[in-house]
Formats: sequence, structure tokens, C-alpha cells
Amino acid sequence: MNESRPPLISVANLNFGIGETTILQNINLEISAGEILTLVGPNGAGKTTLVRVLLGLLKPDSGEIRRKEGISVGYLPQAFEVDPSLPLTVRRLLSLTQKPSLKQMEAHLEEVGARNLLDHPVQSLSGGERQRVLLARALLRNPELLVLDEPIQNVDINGQTELYRLIMKIRDNRGCGVLMISHDLHLVMAFTDLVVCLNKHICCSGHPEAVSKHPEYLALFGKQAAESLAVYTHRHDHVHGPEGEILPIEPEEIHHHHGDT
Repeated sequence: MNESRPPLISVANLNFGIGETTILQNINLEISAGEILTLVGPNGAGKTTLVRVLLGLLKPDSGEIRRKEGISVGYLPQAFEVDPSLPLTVRRLLSLTQKPSLKQMEAHLEEVGARNLLDHPVQSLSGGERQRVLLARALLRNPELLVLDEPIQNVDINGQTELYRLIMKIRDNRGCGVLMISHDLHLVMAFTDLVVCLNKHICCSGHPEAVSKHPEYLALFGKQAAESLAVYTHRHDHVHGPEGEILPIEPEEIHHHHGDT
């Protein structure tokens, strides 16, 4: 976290349930500007519910939520279905809930690499193209916090890496915070600053390498967890210490570190 600025959103001792069913228990976390924080966890872990509580769409049973005053949020939903019979162009989609100028629409589509799609029917877009358009729509709000629920859903494997790189570029250029939900461990660990492993409570959290080695993380994800660590470490020539500090890896140690899953 940037010590000079308060977090965009922070929660302390948050609990949420429906009836007798506990969905979130004793959640503590912070989301800061300039950071990509990714929520991972099995189906039913409460990831989307936590995001809805953080954004004020659901009211917690107890706990404290603090949001930066006047915070602007851009949201990319998990599911976005369009009736095949409904004539809807990208231009129209970008104008449904906002009234951006043509120049603004073109600029934001350019930012996500979809400049040529303005007058295309939404139904004709590939999975990757649709996600880029929805990302442009979220960016029209000039968000301080970008919330992405399964952003690589229905995107082919080649497009997944490109989309994650785009999200990192947007964070770098805009300095916004990014809160991402992902089931995909294999790639996401290489494209995030912090990971929160959720299973109704926070099992573990921290930098990707530290979380990937945590017993509770390994118990939840098993072999897939080991694979995600391999992808992550292969991209880097350093490790993070217990406080997140960067520690270099000597060349002769790199091969050993890659195999240490």
C-alpha cells in the first residue's frame, strides 16, 4: 500500500450471511490505488458476494467498511448476455448508461485496442473483443477503482495473456486500483500484485509467491496451485521476502527455485 495515501476501500471484521448460512466471516482487507488485488477461491467461496459488499450493493451484518469519499468505480460484470435479436452496436452499448462523446468513445476503445469496433454489432464480437469493449465501458467512468469479475471469461488462451497485460498497462497508465476476481490460477498469479485466497474467510493473503506456497492455498487448489506458481516464478528473477521486499535470486538458484513448488 502507498503509505502516503489512505486505501480506496478498507474493511475490518466484516461478516455477511443469509439466514443461518454464513457467506463471509471476519474479512479484513485493503484495496489501494496503483495495486492489482486478485480474489481467488473455489466456487461458492463468496468472492462475488464480497465484491458486492465492498461496493455497497449488499449490507454486511457486522464490521466496518471505509471507502474513499466520492470514489469512482468502473465495473466489468462476470456475465453479460445480449439478446441475439436485439440490434445493439458497440456505440450504443457505450451510451446505454452514460452519455459519452464520440471522441471519448473512440479514445477509450483505442485504449483497450478495440478502436475499429465502434459500429460493430455486439453479438458479432469474439469473447476477447467483447471483454475489451466492456473494459472500455468501465473506463468511461474514469475510475479510481476498476472492478473486474472474471475478466478472461470466454476468452481464448492467446487472448487471456493479452487481456491481463492490458489490465496491467491500464493500471500503470492511470494509477487506479484494480480488484479482480478469478478462477484462473494458471495465469493470474503472474499478473497481480496481491492475492487474497477466500473460502468464506480469508485463508491466506499476500504476494503471489508467498500465497502459492501457503498450506491452505495448496489444500484448496492442489496441483493447479503448483502450476500457477511455476508460471509466476518463471517470469521473474527475484522473490519476495516475508514483508514483501524484493530479494534477488542468484543465477545458480533460479533452476532450484522454479522446481520448488
